[in-house]
Amino acid sequence: MALPSLLVLYGSQTGTAHDTAQRIGRQAQRKHIQNRVAPLDGYNVANLISESLVLFVCSTTGQGDPPDNMKNFWRFLFRKSLPAGSLCQLDCAVLGLGDSSYPKFNFVAKKLHKRLQQLGASLLSSVGLADDQHDLGADAVIDPWLASFWDRVSALYPSMNTMTPLPEDQPLPPRYTFHFLEGVSEKSGDTERNSKEQCVPSESHPFPARVTSNQRVSHPSHFQEVRLIEFDISDSNIEFTAGDVVSMRPCNNPEDVEEFCQQLRLDPDSQFILKANDSSAAPAGLPEPCSVRHLVESYLDVAAVPRRSFFEMLQCFSTNELEKEKLAEFSSAAGQDELHAYCSRPRRTALEVLCDFPHTTAELKVDYLLDLFPQIQPRCFSIASSTLAHPGKLQILVAVVGYKTKIQKPRRGLCSTWLSSLDPSQGEVRVPLWVKKGTLTFPPDQDTPVVMVGPGTGVAPFRSAVQERIAQGKAANVLFFGCRSQFKDFYFSAEWRDRVEEGQLKLFTAFSRDQEDKIYVQHRVKEQSKLLWDLIANRNAYFYIAGNAKDMPASVCDALKATFQLEGGLSLEESDQMLVAMEKAGRFQSETWS
Repeated sequence: MALPSLLVLYGSQTGTAHDTAQRIGRQAQRKHIQNRVAPLDGYNVANLISESLVLFVCSTTGQGDPPDNMKNFWRFLFRKSLPAGSLCQLDCAVLGLGDSSYPKFNFVAKKLHKRLQQLGASLLSSVGLADDQHDLGADAVIDPWLASFWDRVSALYPSMNTMTPLPEDQPLPPRYTFHFLEGVSEKSGDTERNSKEQCVPSESHPFPARVTSNQRVSHPSHFQEVRLIEFDISDSNIEFTAGDVVSMRPCNNPEDVEEFCQQLRLDPDSQFILKANDSSAAPAGLPEPCSVRHLVESYLDVAAVPRRSFFEMLQCFSTNELEKEKLAEFSSAAGQDELHAYCSRPRRTALEVLCDFPHTTAELKVDYLLDLFPQIQPRCFSIASSTLAHPGKLQILVAVVGYKTKIQKPRRGLCSTWLSSLDPSQGEVRVPLWVKKGTLTFPPDQDTPVVMVGPGTGVAPFRSAVQERIAQGKAANVLFFGCRSQFKDFYFSAEWRDRVEEGQLKLFTAFSRDQEDKIYVQHRVKEQSKLLWDLIANRNAYFYIAGNAKDMPASVCDALKATFQLEGGLSLEESDQMLVAMEKAGRFQSETWS
């Protein structure tokens, strides 16, 4: 039997599944297997019936939702009209990438695996359930799972065993070749075109929104810098409702751009065009011609903590014995403890790794930049305003990420640091952005109460909801807000006070550090058990949670179930069932992040 042809299809939200899919493609290449790697929505799903070997790699987003780049595929695959034996010719496997701190851990992969079985596909392996929470990260599951997958493929295609795989330290051909130009000036990107030429802004065609204000809303003495940033979206065709999110791609800071160009001996002002060496499409979002500066500033994610695949590729270029040995260790399954200690735990960036391996960096060829560095991923923020209260405007609440590790230089969040630096008072500043539906939806009925629990920046979508609902004449709004101090990080306090005075909002606050005993939102939820039971049991209220996924959501759920038991006389099991029933009916919703 001839060698197989492998199709690797991925659904990725943050780039991890994309990286894993590309890594699998490289493994296939080393085994002399013809392969293609593509996003699920970039593939004609109707062709699946004629494929012989497919590996699906997918993450889970939100509350068990598929990533954006596999939603069309998802809808098609779950059509009830598809015959049961549609995929009887297909050998396949499903690898899920998830995080067990979320309740619907790897939900998409599990559901996809089951659906493929229903459609008659032959599953070569049990579903792979990689977990970011594992001490050694997702690779602790991915490595043995892939070894097992390749064993199954070898058994199906014995001719594979007659081929000698390419050595791990031999570079594979780059996906693109850089052709440098002389005397050519860079075209401005297509985001600056007249907004009237486009329909609804999207990831491929974002709207260049002007920043109208950028103000700190946490007290200057507070350790956490939090900013309220407003964008002008007039004439953008952008529409949104409470619960929706805005996405944008940040830029690398100028110092990192300069350092990167110095390390790789690149002229930041030089211009190039790209030529694909395989079936790869031209990278979306890069002008043609493009400058090295634009590529590094707006495209290459040089400030990210690199994944293992980065070290696997670096190893191929290294000729320095000491550096090559270390890179080989970081690339191996046995060296993942060491890699975690060197890179993941202290949050060392790809640029810092290049500085630590100067001999290897000197060997890097520019053609491999797009293989080595992923594209900067979009960041999403809950919209914190309503156009019914702020016509033509969109606001977000941003906590500026900064912390210390064992590395001397403080760690900074790429997007939040970039956003905080934008100063409209110094001249016009524009941010290309687009809006998409969020996971939170609010009831259309005029009299249905909503109960919102949003500590810290988790209050952002609820500010949007309160503004929208009040403009629509809906006054049954209850908000539980928590922060450290009434005087340091009580966001929108004056606005809430006005709404309370006007009878449009019930507000319950928990300031955890303003007294000796720490008080959190879950304590306030327990205290208001009578009110909450009346709203939920008698008035069909909707209940929402937004904020950090660590402990708060589970604690609030426990407080809510305690309310059901105390006020409704329910048993523990019955209170669990009531919460599940509310979730199924859309009356319990949460949006949390880690």
